[in-house]
Amino acid sequence: MIHQYKFNGFNIVVDAASGAVHSVDDLAFDAVKHIDAEIRKGIDAAAAISSAKIEEELKADIKELYNDGLLWSEDPFEEAADEIKVQQSVLKAICLHVAHGCNMDCEYCFAGKGDYSGKSGIMDLETGKRALDFLVENSGSRKNLEVDFFGGEPLINWDVCKELVAYGRELEKKHNKKFNFTLTTNGVLIDQEVIDFTDKEMNNVVLSLDGRKETHDRMRHSKTGEGTYDNIIDNFKALVDSRLENAERSKEYYMRGTYTAYNKDFAADVLAMADMGFKETSIEPVVSDPDVPYALHEEDLPVLFEEYEKLALEMLEREKNGEGFNFYHYMLDLTGGPCIYKRVAGCGVATEYLAVTPTGDLYPCHQFVGDDETIVGNIYDGITHPATVKIFSDGNNVYTRDKCKECWARLYCAGGCAANNYHSNGDINKVYEFGCKLHRKRIECALMLAVALCDF
Repeated sequence: MIHQYKFNGFNIVVDAASGAVHSVDDLAFDAVKHIDAEIRKGIDAAAAISSAKIEEELKADIKELYNDGLLWSEDPFEEAADEIKVQQSVLKAICLHVAHGCNMDCEYCFAGKGDYSGKSGIMDLETGKRALDFLVENSGSRKNLEVDFFGGEPLINWDVCKELVAYGRELEKKHNKKFNFTLTTNGVLIDQEVIDFTDKEMNNVVLSLDGRKETHDRMRHSKTGEGTYDNIIDNFKALVDSRLENAERSKEYYMRGTYTAYNKDFAADVLAMADMGFKETSIEPVVSDPDVPYALHEEDLPVLFEEYEKLALEMLEREKNGEGFNFYHYMLDLTGGPCIYKRVAGCGVATEYLAVTPTGDLYPCHQFVGDDETIVGNIYDGITHPATVKIFSDGNNVYTRDKCKECWARLYCAGGCAANNYHSNGDINKVYEFGCKLHRKRIECALMLAVALCDF
């Protein structure tokens, strides 16, 4: 299977199975399109190439690419998908919900305004310690383990977070492990003490910002209804500046925003973050009930596609001018990863990754917390619902999704988000089509950038 498209003066041909990306001239683009049409009719690829009425030199080039497995290549991964998924059975990461409560009142919050629709609670230290013990006990020979302090808003339980980091450091020495800690925060409670501690102990910090002040304040409110942009922006700047000062240590961060029907011109929000000096950016489409005022719909797609293209073109210009920045969905490594294991098996939901609630219950991931039918166990008794885990372990890879086999971008997304599939269709293997369409556009933009920067 191949995919062809034109963008920013480039004619791009993608071979789905091999991952090969070709930038070609108009003549080659049209020739490949003609041959592909014949193949789709059921004609053997070699025969379709040989019978194509094109220049012999071009035909020879296309035949060579086909013989080398770089055009119309066979997919060697489907038969091995189940075996690959089995390798994803050892726990490596937990999302630690230290607070089911929040000091903000964001309109689109997937966590039910931070308390997971009435399931409020604050994790005590002993529960947190047991969660880290559970991670170590179930991590097998893995050395590097990941813990994300999450909420609600984790900073309202900051003292417990700090004590858990200290406990994790003790476990590292005892069990020959390495904890990589992440903090996800709305920024309201960031102060110098938080900055200094995260600078020292947190490998990554995720900062919730929707871009421009008017965009952010429309959806991200205080408990009394005011916008929160002015309360957090200086905190974010101070934290990011501090993380960038000591270049000898790798200290990551990124800005994580959400766009809705109210800011379909979201490229301006990403650029606003970049203009403020935030060079690691992300903005995600809201996933919501279709009847709420801020929901995105199918008819919005042309505008959203245009925004992704606009963002890609502006990023390219800034890169050429030495003012480049990263956008999460455009960060593709065409030569070094992710490995095929990740491309086929996906994120590791319920197998490599679990979410832990304040009471110690285990869910497949943070986006399933609150859906009681998906609970898989608890940190004291372990996995008590193996049949639920089996849904994710045995029936959750890119080839079990209902529409992925025929999608050229399948190995760029591994079948998409299981939680989005589940919440939109009631089945992790029925794809969230709206999200798929956006993701394919993002991949097209990312590939164009990769091609353009090769020429730069």
